[in-house]
Amino acid sequence: MTDHILVERQGAIQIIRINRPEKKNALTRAMYAKMSKTLAEGDADPAVRVHVFLGVSGAFSSGNDLADFMVVATGGEGGTEVWDFLMALARAEKPLVSGVDGIAVGIGTTLNLHCDLTFATPRTVFRTPFVDLGLVPEAGSSLLAPEILGRQGAFALLGLGEGFSA
Repeated sequence: MTDHILVERQGAIQIIRINRPEKKNALTRAMYAKMSKTLAEGDADPAVRVHVFLGVSGAFSSGNDLADFMVVATGGEGGTEVWDFLMALARAEKPLVSGVDGIAVGIGTTLNLHCDLTFATPRTVFRTPFVDLGLVPEAGSSLLAPEILGRQGAFALLGLGEGFSA
């Protein structure tokens, strides 16, 4: 099985790379669990000074893997992995940085709201399709987006589902 979350250290930088290109980096519960664990390990390591999230060329993340999440929705086990990851982001003791290239959908966008700094290539498109899916915005985005984008920008992103480019 391919490791869909690759962790690399470059000096004081801990790189967390989402690596599932065949699914445009759609996140599974196992991927969330590994990212949570990696953030905690990096925070506990005094040699790590910053966490950096990256995707693959052309895809930061297409959001949640809906097939994986249907297991929980239909009464399967688990379901705390996303919450645990969001709490790990909120509690991170070291700066969070992201480098985004290509699509960033759903959590691929809202994760960036938790970052202290986001770098995006010109071909990056951020989108939150919550309204199209009949879902409420996730990951604290209804609190964070107005602070970062202003009230109107946040409404366009979260309430209307309008995407924006880098």
